[in-house]
Amino acid sequence: MKTIRWGILSTAKIGTLKVIPALQKAKNSAVVAIASRSYPKAADEAARLGIPRIYGSYEALLDDPEIDAVYNPLPNHLHVPYTLKALAAGKHVLCEKPIALTAPEAYMLLREIDQYPQLKVMEAFMYRYHPQWLQVKAWVGEGAIGGLRSVHTFFSYFNNDPANIRNQADMGGGALMDIGCYCISFPRFLYGAEPLRVVGMIDRDPLLQTDRLTSGMLDFGGGRQATFTCSTQLAPFQRTFLYGSAGFIEVEIPVNAPPDRETRIVLHTGQGTQVRVFPPVDQYTLQGEQFAEAIRNNTPVPTPLSDALDNMRVIDALFQSAETRQWIQHGPEGGIPDAPEWPG
Repeated sequence: MKTIRWGILSTAKIGTLKVIPALQKAKNSAVVAIASRSYPKAADEAARLGIPRIYGSYEALLDDPEIDAVYNPLPNHLHVPYTLKALAAGKHVLCEKPIALTAPEAYMLLREIDQYPQLKVMEAFMYRYHPQWLQVKAWVGEGAIGGLRSVHTFFSYFNNDPANIRNQADMGGGALMDIGCYCISFPRFLYGAEPLRVVGMIDRDPLLQTDRLTSGMLDFGGGRQATFTCSTQLAPFQRTFLYGSAGFIEVEIPVNAPPDRETRIVLHTGQGTQVRVFPPVDQYTLQGEQFAEAIRNNTPVPTPLSDALDNMRVIDALFQSAETRQWIQHGPEGGIPDAPEWPG
């Protein structure tokens, strides 16, 4: 039962501040290498984080035969290209969300990994491994709030720096790709289903051309709905509510659950209020450990890549809806095409 040896593609902050320290705490993982297009930058981060191997290019890291898996936190437009390069080099890949720039690109990746049945690829939606979300899903499954009928999420931060990668439209920047992907993933995770139709409304920054304020409605059928608002230019805030026929659940920090502080969720019903408090836990560590276990035991990854494709299909449909000012229907005749309808 070997330790999985990780290589990190780039010195992106999500990696150096969150994921690398988390993987270094994982019981089945070791971070052995980091790469950057700037060797000095990679060297600085390696020294700070105690990483033994330094590479001045991503390709050099991928050529290292002693690396088992790579974490890909590159800008969104490089997720698929470098995931494919990593697979060709014989590496397992944990790739940051969103998995691709478009659903067709995600579908192409899904088809390509058929050539590498011995390798694992997973999109890094870390929230799914936090105990608070496992409890939320359990409450829903137990009928604690009756039938789940509505999921609402608000998620925002303020960043209008043109040099920041999140504000560069041609590289996949903007609110919907960066944080709206969580708002879509939550109800899909909770309902265990895909929306039948969606509608989106977008306000774009006149200079950056990224969506700075996006709202969406998702119709899952059977009286089940989801709504959300996300923004890159509002005061920082996040919250998710789940509403049912007999109560509701509040998730206070649905995405950025801190690794060093307690988190809590609240169940409100006619019988009173129940507060569930969770001790500090690093959801990135939990994610890394489960992915590494899939590699070590040659078992399926916790979240299949088909889930990443389905999330991208909804993102694409919301962009189309905002442009056409119409509801976008699910299915090959609508804007969320079934994968088999696409050329492989």
